[in-house]
Amino acid sequence: MIDFTTIDYLKNGNHKQIEAHKILTQHKILDDLVAFDPILAGTIPIAIDIENSDLDIICYWKNKTEFIEKLNAAFGSKDNYTIREAIIDRKESIIVNFKIGAFEIEIFGQNIPTIEQNAYRHMVIEYQILQSKGENFRLEIIKLKQNGYKTEPAFAFLLGLKGDPYAELLKYNI
Repeated sequence: MIDFTTIDYLKNGNHKQIEAHKILTQHKILDDLVAFDPILAGTIPIAIDIENSDLDIICYWKNKTEFIEKLNAAFGSKDNYTIREAIIDRKESIIVNFKIGAFEIEIFGQNIPTIEQNAYRHMVIEYQILQSKGENFRLEIIKLKQNGYKTEPAFAFLLGLKGDPYAELLKYNI
């Protein structure tokens, strides 16, 4: 199993993963977020990204105001910078978006440890499914995503899961 709590694995990945590693390290993105236990989540770490996939970084904040201040200070001058608050899964969430080079970056923070956040939990389960189902399954996921499916619904469709794909994926037994 890959240790997704660091980005070291990206150095030996596909072209997009290697480029993601360069952007994240050259611009010290995770260094700027170290106080918030950042983890790169989403589709790029597990190689099911499509052309417009972004770098999703999840964070754990204990003090929302400090988190927002840090985000504004570290990234407020980046291209297309936006910050917003939302309620996601009945939890206060902070979402920042900006662009560096060819990458859209989204930083998502909740007052939940990163390894307990659904984005991380989904990614780990999806990785395990991909490992067990093989390359053809991975390519089918990518094809569905290219046709407009979000990641979790694509997995749910191919696995025949019924109901809320986000909830059902968390219960899936590999």
